[in-house]
Amino acid sequence: MKKIIILVGIMLAALSSCSDYIEEESLSNVPADQTYKTASGFQLLVNSNYAWLKSIYGGNPWLFESGTDMYAEGRTPEPAGLSQYTLLIPTADNVADLYRPCYQLIQSVNKTIYYSGITEQTPNLNTLVGEARFLRAQAYFLLVQTYGGVAIVDEHITSPVLSFKRNTAEEVYTKIIGDLDAALASVGTSAYSTSGKVNKRAVNDLLAKVYLTRGYETFGKPDDFSKAAAYADAAIAGQTLGLAFDQLFKPGNDLNAETIFSVQYDKASTSTDPTKLGNNQFYYFGPYLGGAETGAPLRSYNLCPTAYALSLYEKGDKRWDATFMTEILEGPETNNGQTKTILYFPYYRSANPAALKVRHFYEPKWFTPADRLAWETANASRKAATFVYHPWGEYDAAHTLIDNRDCYTIPVKKFDDPDPTTPSSTGPVSTRDIILARLGETYLIAAEAYLKAGVPTTGLDRLNEVRRRAGVANATIGQFNIDYILDERGRELVGEYKRWFDLKRTGTLVARASAYNYKIKAANFVGVGGQLKILRPIPQTALDLNQNKDFPQNPGY
Repeated sequence: MKKIIILVGIMLAALSSCSDYIEEESLSNVPADQTYKTASGFQLLVNSNYAWLKSIYGGNPWLFESGTDMYAEGRTPEPAGLSQYTLLIPTADNVADLYRPCYQLIQSVNKTIYYSGITEQTPNLNTLVGEARFLRAQAYFLLVQTYGGVAIVDEHITSPVLSFKRNTAEEVYTKIIGDLDAALASVGTSAYSTSGKVNKRAVNDLLAKVYLTRGYETFGKPDDFSKAAAYADAAIAGQTLGLAFDQLFKPGNDLNAETIFSVQYDKASTSTDPTKLGNNQFYYFGPYLGGAETGAPLRSYNLCPTAYALSLYEKGDKRWDATFMTEILEGPETNNGQTKTILYFPYYRSANPAALKVRHFYEPKWFTPADRLAWETANASRKAATFVYHPWGEYDAAHTLIDNRDCYTIPVKKFDDPDPTTPSSTGPVSTRDIILARLGETYLIAAEAYLKAGVPTTGLDRLNEVRRRAGVANATIGQFNIDYILDERGRELVGEYKRWFDLKRTGTLVARASAYNYKIKAANFVGVGGQLKILRPIPQTALDLNQNKDFPQNPGY
């Protein structure tokens, strides 16, 4: 009987792709069967599973952040379907961006599990298989949140199968939890900052997210939220938020003590193709910072922070200055014997940044006229000849309808790469890690889980640990609800590939996106038959290539 798998196009890509990640498995063209039956060859296969994460997370972040309350289009268009919903159809641009690479990772893990039974048996074999199962669960979790029920593929496929069926979302969640339970029993406990490998903390963290998300579904179990809280606490393991927020994303500090799991990059490994082998995260969430004459890096002018996102911060919140480039500095740099004044990079490279001139300053929400006068007086000597003061309300995404010049929306700096692999003229490439799970978010997952489990006082304690590190007053029990948690997640997690999933999980996508994103109205979500377009559509290519036509499209399409 034919195995049930994904579309033939995906399988052919997984089996014969010329991707650098797959090519890395080859050992001088030694046959795979011979290679993977050795301990060293099997380790390479496990490593390739990690490498597939780069295909999932390293490209454009539309499916993670577009069309939400936090980020909106600037002067550069975003994919209209994903960002505004009216044109969201199964053939829309970027709809398939997660579908294909997630299944490529799944197939790689299936291969790993298959060879684990016939490879050289070593003491750490079960640990390696546990790591692989975690990664497969990660891929299925992205798929089920984005597209709903999808095809479950759990066997190593060596030839294309042209027909597959759609499993239910409930079945996919069961599969995810099964993989994570097996992973939890077998992965190691070494600190992620030293091993860089999946450990029990990472598995506990993902289990917390999976149970929390399933708890909102109609098929959720009565104890899903309490389990989510327990797993989140297990991932926290009593660790307080001890790092200053501005150290969490400091270039060179990605593998810090609070990083639970990430997509790791190494600059040396991109040398064979430096324009493609990095990632794009640093390219978004802020404006284009000027032309080549300024020396500033190429940046997008989309996924710009909305007025709502910027308004979340109060006076004294350390996350404001740590998240946003509130001052854009200029300074002299010499290249090839020529010295000129450039933007941006002197902030990171100068031995004395305080001595640099300020080209742009973005006034925070809490500034009064007296605060502005005090700032301008205190910084009079720092102002550049072409200094621009940006008042509150005049640098969010929607303001680009009025003024869309360079630097006229505030940049997000937390993902900045002051040492990219290529000059800005060749495109957006960074080799900083993409942090997928970190301790601060785990506290917020615990807060939400305890609230939904009916233990709000404990949930409030978890949330207030995040606020304590930020330097702001504790939230009160009267404030503590889902909207407050979403606001806190907004403050804490700007740009961290979470927001669309947060809104979809909590059932607030339509209300919040239409309230805070100037490009979106609630009517935009109304699709075929009056059904709301909450899930993204199953890519049309997947449906066209499937010989089993009993595979329903998602509601609204």
